[in-house]
Amino acid sequence: MATLDEFKAQLIGGGARPNQFRVTITPPSGIVIGLDVRRTSFLIKATKLPQQLIGEIPLKFRGRTVYMAGDRDEFEAWNTTIINDTDFMVRNAIERWMNGINDLENNTGVINSADYQTDATVEQLDRDDTVLKTYIFRGLWPQQLGEIELNHDTANEIETFECTWRYQHFVASGVNF
Repeated sequence: MATLDEFKAQLIGGGARPNQFRVTITPPSGIVIGLDVRRTSFLIKATKLPQQLIGEIPLKFRGRTVYMAGDRDEFEAWNTTIINDTDFMVRNAIERWMNGINDLENNTGVINSADYQTDATVEQLDRDDTVLKTYIFRGLWPQQLGEIELNHDTANEIETFECTWRYQHFVASGVNF
């Protein structure tokens, strides 16, 4: 029977902690949005590492189904929860970004995807800020900017908002680079 000491010896570094992470979003090259990359890294309160799914091809053979690996399914959108400070820096930057893609008033925007798509990096950190794992989202752009609820009953809270990002694909350290 395994002992507690044997279990602890197998849990390298005491286990990865979900609150130890850093997100870096690079502003797009074709739209001036005024995003302070360093401050944004501090204000992103929550996110998730991406899910992966490989489709399946079911083949019928003599009354049984045999499953073969198919293609990768579409990547799900990536979500972040962002703390809002009083200068609305991150929110204003995302609104400018979205407006550069499709202007609220004129329904115009940049044409070349390279002008509005960029990369974002999520780093899982150890307790001493050593990078354990890195995911780079390629071809990223804001798809949906969430609402901010205003309510007299929330006197002891700081505003947060959600942003849903669409990306083309991601690469992961230890796998792709």
